[in-house]
Amino acid sequence: MGFEGKKVLVCGMARSGVAAAQCLYECGAKVTICDSKTAQQLEEALSPLRDMDVRRCLGGEQPDFASYDVVVTSPGIPLTAPVLKSAAEAGVPIIGELEVGAQVSRAPLYAITGTNGKTTTTTLVGEIFKNYGKTAYVVGNIGYPFTACALSAGPNDVAVAEVSSFQLETTTTFHPHVAVMCNITEDHLNRHGTMEEYIRVKERIFEKMDENDFAVLNYDDEVVRGMAQRLHCRAAFFSHTAQVQLGTCVEDGEMVFVKDGKKKKVIRVDEIYIPGEHNLENALAAAALTLLAGVPVHIVRHTLKTFRGVEHRIETVRTVDGVTYINDSKGTNVDASIKAVRTMRVGTVLLAGGYDKHTDFTPFAREIKESKIHTVVTLGDTAQQIEDALRSVGYDSFVRAGTFEDAVNRARSLAKPGENVLLSPACASFDMFDDYEQRGRVFKDIVNRM
Repeated sequence: MGFEGKKVLVCGMARSGVAAAQCLYECGAKVTICDSKTAQQLEEALSPLRDMDVRRCLGGEQPDFASYDVVVTSPGIPLTAPVLKSAAEAGVPIIGELEVGAQVSRAPLYAITGTNGKTTTTTLVGEIFKNYGKTAYVVGNIGYPFTACALSAGPNDVAVAEVSSFQLETTTTFHPHVAVMCNITEDHLNRHGTMEEYIRVKERIFEKMDENDFAVLNYDDEVVRGMAQRLHCRAAFFSHTAQVQLGTCVEDGEMVFVKDGKKKKVIRVDEIYIPGEHNLENALAAAALTLLAGVPVHIVRHTLKTFRGVEHRIETVRTVDGVTYINDSKGTNVDASIKAVRTMRVGTVLLAGGYDKHTDFTPFAREIKESKIHTVVTLGDTAQQIEDALRSVGYDSFVRAGTFEDAVNRARSLAKPGENVLLSPACASFDMFDDYEQRGRVFKDIVNRM
């Protein structure tokens, strides 16, 4: 869709909505912004739009949906929200901010989704392309809206998008050249309802891909491996347990890339800088994507040797009085936090709990019981659920905190020199914070003030 002259209603004035409104205005669209908050509440957020001729429909004012050509929504707004239901009933097409960015951008598109590992894999792919000499725009669910750079992204650049299920609900023409599915575990059931629907939405990333494109699938994940049967593009795999015919795998302690019956050694596994089995999976996925995109092996090898990971994912903050504080605020679901717990090699106090996404915490509790976690500090909306899950597996070493700072201070008092304090909530942050990034920054600020 060309947006010039189109009447566009942009819903939701968080980062992605403001970026979409700017981009669409610069494309020549007639833009109206819509949010349930008032102009006064949004004054700071809307400052980038101050000098633009953009109509405002704020504070509960109802738009005339039938007068618009298209509605652009932020990913945080579910399709069941009244504003989007009204737009659908009026017959107005609904697309997401990511879809707008993909339509406007001229750069080749590479995309990563899955339940966990998306941010590390996306960031790593971006670093590999940058080391290859490309201008790489790393966008999407990673925190930087695609529309913020879509007009700048040219055909000699690359766009690398971390894509959430929320964003995939509102794509129509989104077409990556290579797309990765990292894994599938239970998440976001409060929005999608069932695992079947969650998986269906995730698979939309491959919907527009054809025989010239590659889907990179996690061979070690049975659900993801099965997606190969439903593709219209070529299936490649990554695996740390099995050999593959196309993609990346591990042989005799070495990552290898397999294509057209030929194997190329990429790097020894013990040379990859970021530690842990989950990071080996991320490295295999990123290497498969970039090697299939034509990046030379030596560039991939150099990046895997030097890439130091991402903020808020098993990030060491500092050591205070002999106790090391680790920020894993990006552990927003059970599977992600299980991976963080498995990396603990010494006695650890765990901070867990947050916004309720209708998750079963029993697998998390089982992992904690068998791990180095000697005490859990519970907090947030899910504190009781986590405690119930811990009791159900016979683990009773937990205390509840009233506030986030109280939780950190309790953990400090419970940890001994030589041990860790790990923030890995297994929950989203919306009961206390705007997002997991704010939660991680507050944690680091408390620790740095100790």
